[in-house]
Amino acid sequence: MDARFNMLDNPTGAKFGKRFANASLVIEQSTLPKATQELVSLRASQINGCGFCVDLHTKEAAAAGETAVRLNLVAVWRKASVFTEAERAALALAEEGTRLADTQHGVSDETWAQVRKHYDDDQIAALVCLVAQINAANRLGVIVRNQGGSYQPGMFAGMAN
Repeated sequence: MDARFNMLDNPTGAKFGKRFANASLVIEQSTLPKATQELVSLRASQINGCGFCVDLHTKEAAAAGETAVRLNLVAVWRKASVFTEAERAALALAEEGTRLADTQHGVSDETWAQVRKHYDDDQIAALVCLVAQINAANRLGVIVRNQGGSYQPGMFAGMAN
């Protein structure tokens, strides 16, 4: 299956991509741990079936020192002993925030309480923005059929300014 469209080769798509990258800098520069950012992005991307985003976040996490064991267990994090309680709270928020249409409550009070327990207000703001942004990125990638496999760590580093 080939990609349908290259957003970055289009003037409108490239402008949007640059602004999207600028927004992601706010999250990247927050105090939300980088490992948590990548795990959350990876889990949402797995749920949404975005091959390019799974590729990107797996490789970025590995380049930042994440272990293969933890990366391989993200999809089954509830049944793995390698994630902290804080990471579990973030992964639960990522799943519930990604699967909004699957429940009547959206993000449960229990999940929200766990997030509040483990993160400060700035980290929560970054986490909520991250869940929203990765879901938007996944939708872009799935709609145009961006394929996984070709991403190189740091590939988009100069895109924001």
